[in-house]
Amino acid sequence: MKRSLRPSRTPANLSEPVQRRLSLYTLAASAAGVGMLASTLPAHAKIVYTPAHIRISPHHMVPLDLNHDGKTDFTLDDTLYTTTASFFRSGRLSIQPHSANQAWGHLTNKGFHYASPLPAGVKVGARGTFTPGSLSLAYAHKEGASSTCAGKWNNVQRRYLGLKFIIEGKIHFGWARLNVSCTGYKIHALLTGYAYETIPSKAIVTGQTKGQDERVGTAGAGVSMSAGPATLSSLAGGSTALSVWRRKDLENNLQ
Repeated sequence: MKRSLRPSRTPANLSEPVQRRLSLYTLAASAAGVGMLASTLPAHAKIVYTPAHIRISPHHMVPLDLNHDGKTDFTLDDTLYTTTASFFRSGRLSIQPHSANQAWGHLTNKGFHYASPLPAGVKVGARGTFTPGSLSLAYAHKEGASSTCAGKWNNVQRRYLGLKFIIEGKIHFGWARLNVSCTGYKIHALLTGYAYETIPSKAIVTGQTKGQDERVGTAGAGVSMSAGPATLSSLAGGSTALSVWRRKDLENNLQ
């Protein structure tokens, strides 16, 4: 009869603190994969902001594509009119919505449609006073030696257009920021940025460039390298943080 050369092994009775440590380690190993996945997920932007520095001068039209899909949503139009005898001249800055899009505005008692110069912090949503069709921002004219500038957008800085437009059949809200000046009968403007909310029917605040719930995921962010018990930050740190915790913690407790 052959004898087995394999030495016999007697199960070790680990102390309660060591068993508790090993249980924590098992839990950490199970959660490590989930932690790594959560820490590397890309951020999903709710608001798309586009900074700009586009000058709008007389006889120029600037297309505005809020969501960068290659389709013009609105057109900023700076027109200049002159008579044959050059006795009367006038300029007008307007916004022209495309398709079923609309801008925040109002109708005067004389039947003129004007876009509202919104300050920062205004919620642009379903309760906004949106008006279809072309809306004037500012108007200027010169007749003989006298000239006049009119409109609520005349000589303003950092005012916002409230915008409602359609993406694939769904309503979205956005804004465009402008500086407008008037000299004589000519109007000049500067488009300094625009943004829109990617979630249909969700309001956006003028001047808002990103959502409150946006986060940027970074692998290994918030990793705790202490030798103490596994924490939520070390679990989210993935295998690198886990290996450091495992080595130091077992060295200190399994002696």
